[in-house]
Amino acid sequence: MHEMSICEGIRNVVDKAASDPGIARVTRVRLEIGRFAGVEKPALEFAWEVVMRGSKAEGAALEIIDLPGKALCYDCMKSVEIADRLDPCPDCGGGKLMPDGGDEMRIKDMEVA
Repeated sequence: MHEMSICEGIRNVVDKAASDPGIARVTRVRLEIGRFAGVEKPALEFAWEVVMRGSKAEGAALEIIDLPGKALCYDCMKSVEIADRLDPCPDCGGGKLMPDGGDEMRIKDMEVA
């Protein structure tokens, strides 16, 4: 389950960002996760609870923002949203698509108290 190591990486970033003595705790972390990032959200949510124990983010809400899959269609030269990497272009039906988005994962922001 690589979601555990993802949460450990997030904890490192959150710990550094919340190291200021004026920050008592982290109350919410918002993640942007692309459709093709290969992250199982239920597993990530479970790992979140386990990994954040003992940190300033213990008990913090995890909010996941889904980002669409994107591709450039070489048939109509448009950037389009796709549900699967092998889908045809939703505009022209062409099959020459180059995925160019949807595999990202980043911390968008966090709320502190």
